[in-house]
Amino acid sequence: MLWNSLLLALREIRRHLLRSFLTILGIVIGVSAVITMVTLGKGATQAVQDQITSLGTNLLMVRPGQRLGPGASGAGAPSFTVEDVQAIRTQIGGVAAVAPEVRSGVTVVANGRNWATSVTGTTSDYFFTNNWTIGAGRGFEDAEERAGAAVCLIGETVRRELFAADAASVLGQRLRVKQFSCDVVGVLASKGQGAMGNDQDDVVIMPLATVQRRVTGSTRVQTILISMAEGSDAERVKAGIRDLLRERRKLAAADEDNFNVLDTAQLAQTFSSTTRVMTMLLGAVAAVSLLVGGIGIMNIMLVSVTERTREIGVRLAIGALEAEVLLQFLIEAVALAALGGVVGIVLAAIFSITGSRLMDVPYQFDVPINVLAFLFSAGIGVLFGYFPARRAARLDPIEALRHE
Repeated sequence: MLWNSLLLALREIRRHLLRSFLTILGIVIGVSAVITMVTLGKGATQAVQDQITSLGTNLLMVRPGQRLGPGASGAGAPSFTVEDVQAIRTQIGGVAAVAPEVRSGVTVVANGRNWATSVTGTTSDYFFTNNWTIGAGRGFEDAEERAGAAVCLIGETVRRELFAADAASVLGQRLRVKQFSCDVVGVLASKGQGAMGNDQDDVVIMPLATVQRRVTGSTRVQTILISMAEGSDAERVKAGIRDLLRERRKLAAADEDNFNVLDTAQLAQTFSSTTRVMTMLLGAVAAVSLLVGGIGIMNIMLVSVTERTREIGVRLAIGALEAEVLLQFLIEAVALAALGGVVGIVLAAIFSITGSRLMDVPYQFDVPINVLAFLFSAGIGVLFGYFPARRAARLDPIEALRHE
């Protein structure tokens, strides 16, 4: 009986292809929209996590100022010193590497070309804390750091914009920064776009003393980057840093911190949570079209019952049971909804792959959401197809046979 009912349902769908397509259009749009939103949302979440992870392993960022985010200001908050960096390195347990950071926007010149970029003054620990890989050349030597030598490493974007040669050929060439020139001793491996949309490869890295003396003219340190050792307690390390800096900055017990410690792991969780919430909201909005599609199926099925009243009367008159008629129309509604689900899944895959490429986020095929969307679409067919099927099954055979 099930097989015969399915064949009858498919035959009826094939007889009215255009009407069937318009009937399932709402289901198709709903399924494809839900799957596409969830897939792109997961891809965006993964991209954010990857970008934040690229900032560094178990990374803490210490900056002057009382807070971060909109309205934040470091005005009046003293900068850090090299002595602060050394104190954290020697007095705080669970720390693998500590690197000071000074940044300044500059225009660099080489081979008759110029490029506006940022120069970073730091130490060799910076490459460890920020997960930088040197693609060609070498890092800083201890003597170069102590003497403030005119040497630098450049990012892939700077290499591409100023030097036509490959990374290995750039080594030893001269790069002019402001009024002085430095030797390119290394080229950094590409990192790509950062979590805030910035180009991480658009950078020139020099020894801290060199930047302080020749670029900024100040001994201040803007940021302290701290890479925690594997297995260390992040909260304990942050508490130790906070107590140490409060003591060094001579803050009384009632004074607020005039610095902040940012944990990139917490930042990744915050971004991921926000992205997941937005994905759920967009998916919920898209799911509304599934309900609209279900209403469309119910309307068309009611029309179909009216059109086929005489056929139903003949079946009932020759001995068909009410359950058989109900099952026939119910299977037809479920078949329509399930067909819409299959088409929606195919379209969702196309939209998701295209959207992932346009948004530059990884495409992640999510089996559970695809299966759930298909089952939900079939459930919509059962829910909205039951009333028309029940109406068909309860027709009076005599009245149905009189229907014109």
